[in-house]
Amino acid sequence: MLLSFVIVYWLISIGIGLYAAMRVHNTSDYAVAGRALPFHVVTATVFATWFGSETVLGIPATFLNEGLHGVVADPFGASLCLILVGLFFAKPLYRLNLMTIGDYYKARFGRTVELVTTVCIVVSYLGWVAAQIKALGLVFFVLSDGAVSQNLGMMLGAGSVLIYTLFGGMWSVAITDFIQMIVIVIGLLYIGWDVGGKAGGVGHVIAHAQAAGKFQFWPEFKLDAIVMFVGTWITMMLGSIPQQDVFQRVQSSATEKIAVWASVLGGSLYFVFAFIPMFLAYCAVLIAPEIVSKYINADTQLILPKLVLEKAPLFAQIMFFGALLSAIKSCASATLLAPSVTFSENLLRPILKAWKPHLTDKFFLRSMQAVVLVFTACVTYIAMHSKLSIYGLVENAYKVTLVAAFVPLVFGVYWKRATTQGAVMSMMLGLATWIPLEFFNPDWTQVWLPHFVGFLVSLVSFIVFSLSPQLVRTPPIPQPPSGHIPHHEGERPLAHVSPAVSGHHGGV
Repeated sequence: MLLSFVIVYWLISIGIGLYAAMRVHNTSDYAVAGRALPFHVVTATVFATWFGSETVLGIPATFLNEGLHGVVADPFGASLCLILVGLFFAKPLYRLNLMTIGDYYKARFGRTVELVTTVCIVVSYLGWVAAQIKALGLVFFVLSDGAVSQNLGMMLGAGSVLIYTLFGGMWSVAITDFIQMIVIVIGLLYIGWDVGGKAGGVGHVIAHAQAAGKFQFWPEFKLDAIVMFVGTWITMMLGSIPQQDVFQRVQSSATEKIAVWASVLGGSLYFVFAFIPMFLAYCAVLIAPEIVSKYINADTQLILPKLVLEKAPLFAQIMFFGALLSAIKSCASATLLAPSVTFSENLLRPILKAWKPHLTDKFFLRSMQAVVLVFTACVTYIAMHSKLSIYGLVENAYKVTLVAAFVPLVFGVYWKRATTQGAVMSMMLGLATWIPLEFFNPDWTQVWLPHFVGFLVSLVSFIVFSLSPQLVRTPPIPQPPSGHIPHHEGERPLAHVSPAVSGHHGGV
């Protein structure tokens, strides 16, 4: 019965995604939904994109083992990332009217910086998307009671998410995210009420967790502990700011005000609702200690789904797995689309232009869809062969962008003296520091994390080489377009304005 309900819900959500695909007529529609999304939809897609498998399965598992101190990167760092994007980056980036975050690096620092940052951004998504695919395999395995292997579940899950993402792009992602956010919120609130009641109520569960030391968050007042804490926190808080999925939601907004406050509200909602799965997982300690003892040292990620299957009534099971699948699907579709659009726009387009000078928008749209297909196959393979946990895959995804992309973005937006030379040296020296430390892993990097050291080198290098005598030219600081900029087919100006952008902003 449970599996039947889940299959029906799955098919309905795919149908909705395909229906939304009817709105796609050009690359702007596919990449940024024609910059026409209203406040409630942007808020939902910001929330739903980040509320993925790591939130429902990875974070609770880490919380059971390490307490709040172990989840400093997510949800604390992740939610602050979205709020910081809304407060400090949404407005200046939205005004430039660009299609990808890579376009900003090109406009501010030139082609070389665009290439390096685009490669880093695309690589960073491999772990994040693989985590969602891995979680889909886990859900199918649990729901089928082992009849569907995790690898087969990964392939089925990836294929179904690919269907509507491939055809509908950002329109399909946004509409399905809106619906899936509703399912996530209602489902988690209901299952929290049901399971929490069995555990003695919210107050009793919180008191028990506090007595067990699970609410210890801040580090000891020692240099090593503080450095470790900060290095972990900024991995997602800062490293996920220069990401295409965040940029897409900003650019997809119908107005500048929506871009700002939908990011802030979406991040705030994410922070609040991320605590419900942690609460549910700790309820297992009180009402199903046998489940906890069975999986705590084997696969902690199975504790929460097993708790629901064995201790909750059918309706609660339906609500939980509906919310879980919604969380995974919304995150998976968004993270499949974002790197594919970035790769297509910033790496593939120049190659296609050289081969086919009169590149039409329709041909490029089909090329973008082909990249989505190839990227899906790659991350599914990674998910099937990776030994990392869901939380580990997501946390590791942002190291490369923290080291290479964050500093140039911040200084490019807020420091007029930022230069191309500073950006290039910042990225190169940051990566050259981080990669060997990550590979050789000397003892001192257990505290001074390799990506934290790489970030510090990137920061210092940017300032030093921007203030040094300049050996390379820095492009003029990009300015917001004034009025309508005509768009010629096959030719994209700096501030790309599609017919859907320059005309009436349609509603949803």
